[in-house]
Amino acid sequence: MLLGHTGLGQTDYAAMRKVMVENQLKTRGIYDKSTLKAMSKVPRHLFVPKDQQIYAYADSPLPIGQKQTISQPYMVAYMTQAIKPWKNKKVLEIGTGSGYQAAVLAEIVDSVHTIEIIPELGEAAKKLLKDLGYENVKVRVGDGYHGWPEKAPFDAIIVTAGAEEIPKPLVEQLKDGGRMVIPLGPNHGVRDLILLTKKNGKIKTKSLMAVRFVPFTRDN
Repeated sequence: MLLGHTGLGQTDYAAMRKVMVENQLKTRGIYDKSTLKAMSKVPRHLFVPKDQQIYAYADSPLPIGQKQTISQPYMVAYMTQAIKPWKNKKVLEIGTGSGYQAAVLAEIVDSVHTIEIIPELGEAAKKLLKDLGYENVKVRVGDGYHGWPEKAPFDAIIVTAGAEEIPKPLVEQLKDGGRMVIPLGPNHGVRDLILLTKKNGKIKTKSLMAVRFVPFTRDN
């Protein structure tokens, strides 16, 4: 019997999620309890096209249309853990995609503001997140480079697209004591996942690991 199949023609996605958390996350250093709980709960298969759902809990990114991808589960968990999420935080996400990272964050923090530049993806994510009951997520279609100034400052910022530089508006919108994770480096190449921290107005950056992400796109 295939892993995740009940033998009745149905797929046991809950069982697949449990295996994902145990084998892909815990064994590779994801320890934050709130992150693990969120990853155990959010139905990742609903955030990918139907023909990809059987692969939703595999250790890999998947296409979601519009030449975009949903990050592998480990990367979503790693970036979530890196911002040290807790209940009362307000988080900004740049690059909504299908809405999966936003849903994971919404299971933990007080509010999530997420921006997607591709209208088709942004509108689809908005509908799905609403249908799943994530009332603490606000989705905006637009250029994420400028952030969401009227909702700033943010306790944490997650950028889920590869940038060639750290957008200055995002740094300005990060609360003192806040944390930002962003893939940084040359376009179409291996980038560094950077952790940026802001304390007493001073900025520090730390390279966490080498990563590959779709490019950070801008309005022309």
